[in-house]
Amino acid sequence: MKLTLEGIQNRKEWEEKGYSLPQYDIAEMRKATKENPFWIHFGAGNLFRAFHANVVQNMLNNKDLDRGLVVAEGFDYEIIEKMYAPHDNLGIVATLKADGTIDKTVVASVAESLPLDSNNESAYARLKEIFTNKSLQMATFTITEKGYSLVNGKGEQLPDITGDFVDGPEKPASYMGKVTSLLYARFKAGELPIAMVSTDNCSHNGDKLYAAILAFAKAWAENGKAEKEFVEYIDSNKVSFTWSMIDKITPRPDASVEKNLLNDGVEELDPVITSKNTYVAPFVNAEETEYLVIEDNFPNGRLDLTKGGLMFTDRDTVDKVEKMKVCTCLNPLHTCLAIFGCVLGYNKISDEMKDEELVKLVETVGYKEGLPVVVNPGILDPKEFIDTVLKVRVPNPFMPDTPQRIATDTSQKLAIRFGETIKAYASADNRNVADLKLIPLVFAGWLRYLMAVDDAGNAFELSPDPLLDTVCPYIEGFKLGETKDATEIEATLKPVLENDKIFGVNLYEVDMAEKVCGYFNEMLAGVGSVRSTLKKYL
Repeated sequence: MKLTLEGIQNRKEWEEKGYSLPQYDIAEMRKATKENPFWIHFGAGNLFRAFHANVVQNMLNNKDLDRGLVVAEGFDYEIIEKMYAPHDNLGIVATLKADGTIDKTVVASVAESLPLDSNNESAYARLKEIFTNKSLQMATFTITEKGYSLVNGKGEQLPDITGDFVDGPEKPASYMGKVTSLLYARFKAGELPIAMVSTDNCSHNGDKLYAAILAFAKAWAENGKAEKEFVEYIDSNKVSFTWSMIDKITPRPDASVEKNLLNDGVEELDPVITSKNTYVAPFVNAEETEYLVIEDNFPNGRLDLTKGGLMFTDRDTVDKVEKMKVCTCLNPLHTCLAIFGCVLGYNKISDEMKDEELVKLVETVGYKEGLPVVVNPGILDPKEFIDTVLKVRVPNPFMPDTPQRIATDTSQKLAIRFGETIKAYASADNRNVADLKLIPLVFAGWLRYLMAVDDAGNAFELSPDPLLDTVCPYIEGFKLGETKDATEIEATLKPVLENDKIFGVNLYEVDMAEKVCGYFNEMLAGVGSVRSTLKKYL
């Protein structure tokens, strides 16, 4: 069983092993797509393959579409060369369901895969051909938040950006430079309309894409490399930069899934680690739950993608959905499990959902403390969202996610994941910050986590975080088995507790610092004190 166009001709063999195969004529779909492309996606990684491509696959199967999509990869060209090309643009999506079953689908909706490489003349010419086709309605992106940045961590402009600003759209080197040059080709072809749709998991993602592309357009106009009308085109109603909220967990291809597929008889499944250290395989594994809510602003029209499960609404509603997810219904619960999972010695998030105290913790933080102040976006129900998170998604034992991974960059997450709820309590006439019992317990748990000693007294490695060098020195004086006077703890930790960039608020100004220090002190009592503190307050 080879994952190629020829290999899937033996449909019976694949279907007997439980694989869903394309229910449409792949050759006809590819021909129609090449002639009249409507959707191009930038970023050929796992999320695209498990979500966007699978949405189109389902719609093709149901005859809701007659065309597929095009994918371009601008960061790691080897993904196209070593994974897409050898498998004729086919991929296997293994959907890991909470009941232990796996849905296995051969996805063929990718009509073309191309490197976004300005040095590859044929590929780049084909991309320009696609971008100058009147039929193209949208370009979507999963390139990570970092992909839109024009500066490094110190705020210095990246060398490729500087060079591209000067040299113009002919042969840019940077990702955003190449995307902007394709838009420039669309501008030159008659100022054709298009929707530019970031589907990266970051706040107001469309604004980040807009800011990067506008910077290029202005630089090229100022340097005489493009007409000033190009800037006006980017800023006009002919080009939209929509906001979106995306939610689907697609971990790195898992060895257990690979073994399952090999046992079925699928050949040549070896993953590839590229020279840029990207880990790719012919299959992706993902959870079954998925959401993609997009601002409905498509200057060149759009096909009815709601039939594939995508949701279209106004910008304000997208913003509410994102805040619902990030500030209440998912991300804070993940952080609770990440912090205490590391301290209590867990290696799988799903195993934590068998822990009575941790289940009570996330249920209380979600339903009792967060839900009362969340703004219901209407398009998704917040309680139903939490229900799915806690009853289907997080307990799924087949999703190989770890508290250690989620604990990465916790100092950058606390402010948005918990600070917004604290602010909502502080500003509400009918609520009191003092009623929040477990959010300060999570803050205390994070301080205890920073000691890098688990509840059994064993040292562990802290997950990467840009503020470790800043905050850990304040924790160094605390030892397991040595409680301290509350005043002494507050005096030591004051620079951390009053840092509103970490917590979203100054914990002293909302009268939460004392409570956090009290909890932290209890967790210092000795081996098992984190567990006993959780039991006491839950």
